[in-house]
Amino acid sequence: MDDERYLELTRLTKTYPATDGGTFVVTEDFDLCIARKEFVCLIGHSGCGKSTVLSMVAGLIDADAGGVVLEGKEVVGPGPDRGVVFQAPCLLPWLSAYDNVMLGVRRVFWHGTAAERDQIVSHYLKIVGLADAGHLSPAELSRGMCQRVSLARAFALSPKVLLLDEPFGMLDSLTRLDLQGALTRLCDHTDKTSLMVTHDVDEALFLADRIVMMTNGPNAKVGEIMTVPFERPRIRTRVLEHPQYYKLRGRLIEFLEEQERTMAPAKAA
Repeated sequence: MDDERYLELTRLTKTYPATDGGTFVVTEDFDLCIARKEFVCLIGHSGCGKSTVLSMVAGLIDADAGGVVLEGKEVVGPGPDRGVVFQAPCLLPWLSAYDNVMLGVRRVFWHGTAAERDQIVSHYLKIVGLADAGHLSPAELSRGMCQRVSLARAFALSPKVLLLDEPFGMLDSLTRLDLQGALTRLCDHTDKTSLMVTHDVDEALFLADRIVMMTNGPNAKVGEIMTVPFERPRIRTRVLEHPQYYKLRGRLIEFLEEQERTMAPAKAA
């Protein structure tokens, strides 16, 4: 298995019916290879198809053309080899934080002992900072704490790939920064391969090894790929002080502004 092509997205195309009776091509011929243990961020304007690409990798929607290959096997439908964290935590309200994590662990590690499953759940709740909150229900947790449970739940399944769809988009800025740090620690701890959708250039620069800039839809595809040179483990002050940080940040903003200008005539019309 080629570690540089651990996750392959080849000519992914997705269309939907348009209101005029035709079709709307969200993404077309989207190509991307992600290496084992690599963290990649997708960034672009709303409606460019970032979440659509992520959903096709997750197996939640089918591609109309092209395909996804993970560790040499074609992805068909959802599966525990891909852990997904959405913008909303999506926790079962009648279960405690512990039991929300245990639900998936019990299904994936059915062959293990009860003590082994308990160790997995407790371990990941501790890593995300909820060691003493496992007994609480989602209603008793803050939004940030609920998203910590979501991260623990995804990592506890030991997926081959972690897929994150703007997981911190609904959080306040301080909680967002805190959870970005928690995510980097989890990824460093597990060597997890990750693909994340974000609108935030600073978030992408802090988390990613590469940033994939998507062109606007319709027919969105990869516009440019940026390699992020910051050392791991990531320390925010060190990242901000890196001599290339503001140059890279400027290029990301420039790309997004270029894409925005291409939308201007359509908006005016």
